[in-house]
Amino acid sequence: MRLTDAVAIDSRRRLRPAGIAFGGDYNPEQWPEEVWSEDIALMKEAGVTMVTAGIFSWAKVEPRPGEYDFAWFDRVMDNLAGAQVAVCLATMTASPPPWLTRLHPEILPRTADGRLMWPGGRQHYCPSSPVYRRYATRLVERLATRYADHPALEMWHIGNEYGCHTPMCWCEESAADFRRWLRDRYDTVEALNNAWSTAFWSQRYDTFDEVLPPRLAPTFPNPAQQLDFARFSDDALLRCYLAEKEVLRRVTPDVPVTTNFIGVHKPVDSFRWAAEEDVASVDVYQDPHSDDTHIAAGFAFDVTRSARGGEPWMLMEQAPGAVNWRDRNGPKPPGRMRLWSWQAVAQGADAVLYFQWRQSRGGAEKFHSAMVPHGGTETRIFREVRELGRELASVPRIAGSRCTADVALVMDWNSWWALELDSHPSTALDQMEINLAHYRPLFEAGITCDVVPPDRDLSGYRLVVVPNLYLLSEPDARRLTDYVRDGGHLLVSFFSGIVDDCDRVHLGGYPEPLREALGVRVEEFWPLPENGTVRVRLEDGTVAHADLWSEEVVTEGAQTAAEFDSGPLAGRPAVTRNRYGAGSAWYVATRPEPRAMRAVTDEVCRTAGVGPVLPGLPAQVQATVREGDGGRFLFLLNHGAEPAEVSLPEPMTDLLAQGTAPSDRITLPGAGAAVLTTP
Repeated sequence: MRLTDAVAIDSRRRLRPAGIAFGGDYNPEQWPEEVWSEDIALMKEAGVTMVTAGIFSWAKVEPRPGEYDFAWFDRVMDNLAGAQVAVCLATMTASPPPWLTRLHPEILPRTADGRLMWPGGRQHYCPSSPVYRRYATRLVERLATRYADHPALEMWHIGNEYGCHTPMCWCEESAADFRRWLRDRYDTVEALNNAWSTAFWSQRYDTFDEVLPPRLAPTFPNPAQQLDFARFSDDALLRCYLAEKEVLRRVTPDVPVTTNFIGVHKPVDSFRWAAEEDVASVDVYQDPHSDDTHIAAGFAFDVTRSARGGEPWMLMEQAPGAVNWRDRNGPKPPGRMRLWSWQAVAQGADAVLYFQWRQSRGGAEKFHSAMVPHGGTETRIFREVRELGRELASVPRIAGSRCTADVALVMDWNSWWALELDSHPSTALDQMEINLAHYRPLFEAGITCDVVPPDRDLSGYRLVVVPNLYLLSEPDARRLTDYVRDGGHLLVSFFSGIVDDCDRVHLGGYPEPLREALGVRVEEFWPLPENGTVRVRLEDGTVAHADLWSEEVVTEGAQTAAEFDSGPLAGRPAVTRNRYGAGSAWYVATRPEPRAMRAVTDEVCRTAGVGPVLPGLPAQVQATVREGDGGRFLFLLNHGAEPAEVSLPEPMTDLLAQGTAPSDRITLPGAGAAVLTTP
């Protein structure tokens, strides 16, 4: 079952959105029932074709344990079906009702220093709690049985934003569950001791019963213990999801399931989770106060698309205007909500949804914008929402098409968890900042980029970019080495290939697993002080600054492509390239400023034969292509404030500007978007 089938009532009387699904998170329980008819009328006016519903409805549908009131929700579902609005139905388990924590306070989570986290917000449950899972799956069983054949049901939305507020729990239930997890992983306590290097600091365990979560300790907890606890915590959350999914598969085997990622969220491994979804979905909230927010959003979009091998995905949540949870919550300027919505579609989304439909009158998110604001329909936000709904409905044949990429950026959650642990040469390394430093030059050059785990097949890519892959297993190192030997091109940055999957150093000289392919050996790490910089001289004589990190690199067959121009490493290699087999491997031993990183990346791309989607793009203009049965679509997005003129390879028609003649040039206004096809 796909998001992209035509709107109709099929043989099972199930609604399916046409083209790009459009809508938002619908919470009718916040409003008196007389408002619901207005909701339906306004949804029709705005072009809504899908809503998510029931995310926070547990307390209302099960007001007391075992007593269910679905009558009001029946009316909600019937209203939506009558309006031809499909429902991505939530399992309602994201926020336990007060009666559950009153009866079972043992489900409440604890922090690493032992403090109890109380009800009053949301996600106030220990992910390992069998009591929470028992009550949650009982509710899901009743929900799935009741709505299995309802025509409005299109998808299941399991939970909500897993790990947003309680990514880890250190309570006794979690400790017992952690020990069970470790037994499954290592089988024997001797294997655990070896993996955790417990000979250091007299940490040897004689039995699994002695093992605890890495709670607050006098000094650095065991790093391998911390790494495994991150893995375990991700797995505990995933098992909550899978417990609900098992019920849904049994009761409604033909209804697809999803759950929404929170951008690129450190506690939750999107690659692992996406394998358990039928459609990947993500929540992305751009920051209007950041000039680079579209680049960070683009990275999140590419991660989500890549997580299921390039399949179309869902933008499950975005804000039509301001959010409520930043220190400074600016609104999206006119046109930006439209632009950033089209950016999601340009990078593979088949659904554009919001949090939420109607702006809350009370509660913690009352100042979070919504499709229907406090001011009603005579507002800029509602007018922009309505216009976007009309635009999306005008191009149904985009749905189902895909983006393809010649470049992959490697990202690994295990390495992320390990990289940002304490007691390293520098604790200033931030995986997302480093990822974006490598992603930005590709994005700005107009080069489409997948984001993949290191165990993905890389043979279809011309270029693979590896930012700070600190943790690298031997099999993954062989995969990267073989990729270069067989003709691929590899760009690796500093502090990569340092430890194995138990956070033990690869002996033999850094980065031992990649030394042969890179043709270098790192003699010593030279992390830079806070706000410290060094100069780097590129091959063309250009001098640029670099920050954060530097390394003493010894070449072992590689050529120097840039050198340090100041500091104790002056004259030593800062960037190298090495011919290896039929391919080439580049190494960057510092973090060059953006213009220098762009120059290095451009040269690597030339070597790899990688080019932009559309040559000669003006600055701030993004170009992507989606192709499918409906045709080939060139998206142009102007992230700048000033108009930009773009030359096209042939006369093309802008589907968003109906009635215009084909042309080989187009002028995009600031925050403008175009969807172009060949007549």
